[in-house]
Amino acid sequence: MQYISHYTSPLGEILLAADETGLTGLWFEGQKYFALYLDEEHEEKELPVFEQAKRWLTIYFSGKEPDFQVPLHFTGTEFQNEVWEILYAIPYGQTMTYGQIAAQIAEKRGLQRMSAQAVGGAVGRNEISIIVPCHRVVGTNGSLTGYAGGIDKKIALLQLEGALKDTYFVPKHSTAP
Repeated sequence: MQYISHYTSPLGEILLAADETGLTGLWFEGQKYFALYLDEEHEEKELPVFEQAKRWLTIYFSGKEPDFQVPLHFTGTEFQNEVWEILYAIPYGQTMTYGQIAAQIAEKRGLQRMSAQAVGGAVGRNEISIIVPCHRVVGTNGSLTGYAGGIDKKIALLQLEGALKDTYFVPKHSTAP
């Protein structure tokens, strides 16, 4: 059984989802892939994990790095979960490219290479935005692309963390999956 709760952020309304294991979803209302894997049957209920997530978000949106972790439960495919684990490890205020993530997975799997486009598809379907910081992933050339919550939110989150570089740019044509 999944449960939901709501949070009002400076960037808009957020829907939170969780099960008995941990947080399973965090989406901006109306974003691409909104609540994609949320169980059809779910219940609105305040759980301790929601209290933790809301406290984490409040600290985060105040411009500080939260000093605790929220219990998470990745519910994607094996490949998606592998990508999301890497996203989760990107430090506050830093960025990583799709190619760097692909190279990490290739090395871990003993492959010569891994598709950055496949990584992009998994990043775009990240179910736990912000806490699993897919906004910290940029194109190799500095393009800010592929954020399901919207490019304006990606820019705002990077600015909040002090991670927005002058060399980053919004491409004329999105390459988002």
